[in-house]
Amino acid sequence: MTSDDTGNDGATSFLVADYEFELPEHLIAQQPVEPRDHSRLLVIHRDSGLIEHKRFYELGSVLTEGDVLVVNETRVIPARLLGTKRDGGGRVEILLIRPVAGTGEGDEVNERMWTAMVRPSRRVAANAIVELDAPGAPRVHVGQQYSDGTRLVTLPEGFVLDDVGQVPLPPYIRQEIPNLERYQTIYASKPGSVAAPTAGLHFTPELMDSLQAQGVRIARLTLDVGPGTFRPVKVDDPREHIMGQERYDLPDEAAETISQALSEGRRIVAVGSTPVRALESIAINQHLTDGSAGPRTIAPEIGETELMILPGFEFKVIGAMITNFHLPRSTLLMLAAAFAGKDLVDRAYREAIAQEYRFYSFGDSMIML
Repeated sequence: MTSDDTGNDGATSFLVADYEFELPEHLIAQQPVEPRDHSRLLVIHRDSGLIEHKRFYELGSVLTEGDVLVVNETRVIPARLLGTKRDGGGRVEILLIRPVAGTGEGDEVNERMWTAMVRPSRRVAANAIVELDAPGAPRVHVGQQYSDGTRLVTLPEGFVLDDVGQVPLPPYIRQEIPNLERYQTIYASKPGSVAAPTAGLHFTPELMDSLQAQGVRIARLTLDVGPGTFRPVKVDDPREHIMGQERYDLPDEAAETISQALSEGRRIVAVGSTPVRALESIAINQHLTDGSAGPRTIAPEIGETELMILPGFEFKVIGAMITNFHLPRSTLLMLAAAFAGKDLVDRAYREAIAQEYRFYSFGDSMIML
């Protein structure tokens, strides 16, 4: 990764090419570390630029009493469906994204109708029928295509996703995972995501208990991770990239815990990019100030976000962030650069590669303080 030539830590860098780096293929983690919390932890101190090397089970050594750890309780659903076109044959892969909201009272969702990604989309015409690889060959109707390339998919009556679908692992994981629960966080309880919030995969129940015993509080929200979080940036200027909508839910208890911490000047520590995007979206919606006009509080909120965070973004809630090591040219890497400064993140990634940290979903972790 290269910094721009403005001498301002890359704050004005809006070229996707500036977020490119070479990663040796053997550093792409194919299997998770056991136990979960024995992954490595790179610690970045934003104020001094100091970089430290620890293990994730040592997380408590860099957190303090009163910190609020914000986790995403979403659970990955078996959203990957495989089948064959009924007319003309041809293999088809369907990735369900989200149920379609109805138009009646209460705007209830229709659990049979989903927006989905269909591959190969060009070879699947509107109104095509796909027979799935399952007993009885249940038939899925593939309908219209939306402007973002997704399709409207209708599932048959009585369809049980858990009986037919597969958990969609990232394409760079090429080995079979013996226990797919390792692609879920230990606190995953709200089904709705097509990918795991991977920064949380490092936690164990024992580590959570230890952190709470030292006075770290836990706040739980939900953001259902969609393909937009990981969609490659294909434009030269990332400000032109479209993230896609993702649903979030900040419940009463979490809002109260976060508000109390903000009012008392305590640190909000996001576990991954999804709590960052949810809380910073809510802060924008609720016009959260820097505290000069009075107590800083945040109210419960259910909504959708397509917030893309780039260098120059003003963070109003998050004071520290735990994250994995991300793909080149990704919106997640850009978010990390926005939070810690591009030059510092560049240096941290060079250090991680030199020290052979493991990258991506099952890889090692980093905390930016």
